[in-house]
Order: sequence, then structure tokens, then C-alpha cells
Amino acid sequence: MSEQDDSAWIVTLPCTRADAERLTDADPFGEDEGVAPVLTFVEETEDDPESWLLQAYFDGKPPRAMLARIRALIPGAPAPKAEKVETQDWVAMSQDGMPPISAGRFHVRNSAADPRADGQIDFLIPASRAFGTGQHETTHGCLLMLDSLRAAGHRFGNIADIGTGTGLLAFAALALWPRAHAIASDIDPEAVVVTRDNIALNGLSEGNRPGEIALAAAAGTDHPAINARAPYDLIIANILAGPLIALAPAFAAHLEEGGSLILAGLLDEQADAVLAACRRAGLRLAGRTVRGRWPTLHLRKRRRSGYRRAERLTAGGDSETPGFGSW
Repeated sequence: MSEQDDSAWIVTLPCTRADAERLTDADPFGEDEGVAPVLTFVEETEDDPESWLLQAYFDGKPPRAMLARIRALIPGAPAPKAEKVETQDWVAMSQDGMPPISAGRFHVRNSAADPRADGQIDFLIPASRAFGTGQHETTHGCLLMLDSLRAAGHRFGNIADIGTGTGLLAFAALALWPRAHAIASDIDPEAVVVTRDNIALNGLSEGNRPGEIALAAAAGTDHPAINARAPYDLIIANILAGPLIALAPAFAAHLEEGGSLILAGLLDEQADAVLAACRRAGLRLAGRTVRGRWPTLHLRKRRRSGYRRAERLTAGGDSETPGFGSW
């Protein structure tokens, strides 16, 4: 009998962004836990947001039947490519080695070996099990939007970061408004663990007092701690277009009159649909920036807009955002 193969394998298959969104929260392998892979999705080329790769990671050589099932996930796809690789933390591997980024007054390092930048607000966000290290255009755009709001004299005292990923945007907001209350949430409990680690790594504090960050694992705004802290004067959500549309009434319900909402994670061609949902919820566009094909929207809640009951969402549907966070 041959020795068991305890190496790691990666199976790669081209797909579209629509495929990635469709399969992100799916469970295509059912009860086959012994051989089922871990699926991730990444952009194939930076300048083509519709071309993605499905990457399936196996402990051991994948069975032929499983390769056929992976191929069936993407109708019309070619045969998947299987390679033996060294065991790695796959999300960390995809982000490791990235150079520091600067966005307005923020400087974000993914490695402790990278030098700090004089005169900038420094964060260390290692490549990890969650997305949101600052490298993607959407996270970069949110950092710039926060910086521009602070430069314009906006003041916020109650902040929510919905779909926090690594916690970076919550950290940035609290750095700009250090006396604010802040809560960071994510649908993925692992992202909450990562955010907690990053709070300690950056010398911040977890808690419920001003200047501290409370944490919650939640689908959208569906959590007692999030509801209890409402209304907010600033909500940040860097997620997918579909959840942004679905959550527009909940965002409006949780914002105070005149409060600000920063939205990202959508493509330029999806902005009209997102804005239409926001207008129906009593929000108006106050500012917009675009990096490549990725806009960042700043909306305000219209004054005297009636209260809308928060919408209860489940953990199903298009929730995770490969490369830059989940909601």
C-alpha cells in the first residue's frame, strides 16, 4: 500500500466575477468533508475586473472525481489545472510581499519589516486569514474618502464599519476621530478574530468606551450590539454591490439624520443600481471618487427621513468579497 500523500495541492480554473460571486457562499461539496477543498477566488488580471480564477486547495492529491466536480462548477470551463505546492496560508500567500501603500494621511504596511512613513498615520495589517490589507482599490478609496471628510471638517462620534475584514477602515476612522465610539463587524467570525489580533498589533483597544473598538460577528446590521448603538453618524461598508443594495434600508435606519455613509466594493457600472436603492431609502449622494473601475460613494441621510426598520439578513447570498473583505 502506498504512503498517504500529505502534501498540498492547488487546482486552478478560470471563471468570471459573476461565477465568483455565485459560488462564494455556496456549499458545492456537501458532506464530503474528507476530500472537499477550500475554495478561494482572485482576480486574474488587475485591469480586467471580470476575469477571475477559482483556486481550490487540497490536503493531498485531489481525486479525479473531485476534479470533475470542480470543473462542473464553471459551465464551459476547460479542464482544471492541478499542481503540487508547499503548504501555505493561502490568503497570506496571496497578499504577502506587498509594498506599503499610502492613502492620504494613512500609511499601511503588510510587513513589520517595512519602515514607517514620517508624518503619516501608520498601520500594520499583516497578510492574514481575512481580506482588507489596504492593497485593493476599494480599501484605498475608502481611506482617501475618510481622509477627505476629515480635511473638510466633518466630525463623527458614533461609527460602524460593516464588513470590516481586517479592521483597517475602523482603525482609520478612529484615528481621525479618536473620541468616537466605534464598532466593527463581519459576517465571517474568522475576520473578527483577525481584527482583534490587529487591534492589539496596532496598540489599539477593544471595548465599548470612546476611542475603543467593539467587535461583532454579524450578517449586515443584524446584531444586538449594532442595533443598540444606533443611530450612527458614520457607517462604512466595503462589500459587494448586491449586499449594498439589500442593506440600503438598514443603513438608512441605522443612520441619524444628516449622517454619512461610505460605500465601496462595487464596480463603476453597478453604481447606478446601488445609488437607486440608496435614494429609495432616503439617502442622497454627497460625493464620489473613482480608482480604476472602483468607485467610492459618500451618501448622507436626508433630514426628516422616516425611520425604516432594519432588514434582517441571513449569512447566505453574495457576502464575501475576494481580495478586499466581506460583509
